[in-house]
Amino acid sequence: MYNSSEPLDQSFYNQPTLELAQSLLGKLLLKETEDGIAGGYIVETESYMGPADRAAHSFNNKRTKRTEIMFGRPGHAYTYSMHTHCLFNVVSGDIDHPEAVLIRGIEPCTGEDLMELRRPKAKTKKQWTNGPGKLTKALGITMADYGRKLDQPPLWIAPGKTVKSSEIASGPRIGIENSGEAKDYPWRFWIEGNAFISR
Repeated sequence: MYNSSEPLDQSFYNQPTLELAQSLLGKLLLKETEDGIAGGYIVETESYMGPADRAAHSFNNKRTKRTEIMFGRPGHAYTYSMHTHCLFNVVSGDIDHPEAVLIRGIEPCTGEDLMELRRPKAKTKKQWTNGPGKLTKALGITMADYGRKLDQPPLWIAPGKTVKSSEIASGPRIGIENSGEAKDYPWRFWIEGNAFISR
């Protein structure tokens, strides 16, 4: 189980995006639905650095209905659809500096019965949440969560566990082959050796 399900204060999100992506490791992502609460420790993240990052949705300050939430305050949910999946990001950066952290993997710790029901084709527990589209299905995160503040239910992030800097690995982001030199930036972070990272 987890040590505290109280949401992190809004001030937690007021840190540079690359630092936030690492600070989120070990934190507890929780989603409450009518079926109950499901959640897990964040074990893998990716940073998207806004207007100068060719892999970011907000590259060149692109402002659309989809990206609008990224131009606001940090600490909100940015959800978007890719293929048939909903992906979940934490908005970061200052107002009008549209940056975000994609949550790529979590280690389940509560509501595991719900996750198993929601991921019936997964052959192992690891496959419930070892990818950004998998974890949203397992937790019940949907496009309806777009724009939610992450310091209160039904979608919130709690303190979780402490992760030492020596436990954090970094490398290139995944699935952004058409983004020029940005595809090589080492802006993906994960807990070394954790079984629930995406690859």
